[in-house]
Amino acid sequence: MLSSTADHLYWMARSFERAENTARMLDVTYRMSLLKQATAEPFQEWAAILSISGLASDYFERYGLIDADNVLRFMALDEANSVSIISSLYSARENARAVRGTITSELWETINATWLQMREIEIQGIPPDGVSTFFDWVKERSHLSRGVAHGTMLRGDAFRFIRLGTFLERADNTARILDVKYHILLPSPKDVGGAADYYQWSALLRSVSAFESYRKVFRDVITPLRVADLLVLNPDMPRSIRTCIHEVNRLVLDLAGDKNWELQRQVGLLYAELRYGSIDDIVGQGLHEYLTGILKRIGAIAEEINKTYFWPTDD
Repeated sequence: MLSSTADHLYWMARSFERAENTARMLDVTYRMSLLKQATAEPFQEWAAILSISGLASDYFERYGLIDADNVLRFMALDEANSVSIISSLYSARENARAVRGTITSELWETINATWLQMREIEIQGIPPDGVSTFFDWVKERSHLSRGVAHGTMLRGDAFRFIRLGTFLERADNTARILDVKYHILLPSPKDVGGAADYYQWSALLRSVSAFESYRKVFRDVITPLRVADLLVLNPDMPRSIRTCIHEVNRLVLDLAGDKNWELQRQVGLLYAELRYGSIDDIVGQGLHEYLTGILKRIGAIAEEINKTYFWPTDD
């Protein structure tokens, strides 16, 4: 397969997954903001999503003070923000258009229709009473595109690069969503274990479609340690970091070539640590520090994927 084709497929999938996960982060932030005195400072939830996404400086340059409506627009409908929902869906569509001969017609039609609907939403704007409905629509379109790809594409390298982009992006975003709560949205000591704390953990679980899964696995009250265990180490949770890196590891081995040993080493090492790790050890070293380290390693893996498959060298 041409490296340019693999590049487009990989980023088509990453962009669509990024749009979905941005919608998930915005949804949990929006729901938290509806809780009276959810945090000690006004708009702290919205500052958190900018900080964890690494977009705070870009936002302040364009919008100034933090305001819920402005953050929503910046993260959802601002085409100048390269990781906004609309920019991500545009990127997915353009990458799909570049490889129309490689993907199936059903997948192209799904991605193109999503972009056309997104343009209509941009023109009309997101109504105040339809914020969560918009986020649900983004998630549904992402589910649909993955389902169409899974149901119509040959299980060859093209399909593998699509899956590789999906799971690497998902691992990154699960770590970011969890870090928002643990590091930035920690309640005051008097709120720990209270109604506000419970609501925030419930909202976080729902943002990654894990609320029902949590109930089935633990059958008890929601606690931070168990949420972290579910979203980091649980092998049966579709959006856990371990599950995502397991899939990345499997795909990298399937795509094995004579120049991807360093990529295999980095992914295999991370997967082994997740497979044999314990939540007590992770929390003992500091969950925020651990998640920050995970994000750096995912970034290094993404860079190695670029060097191995998309920007190969002759040496």
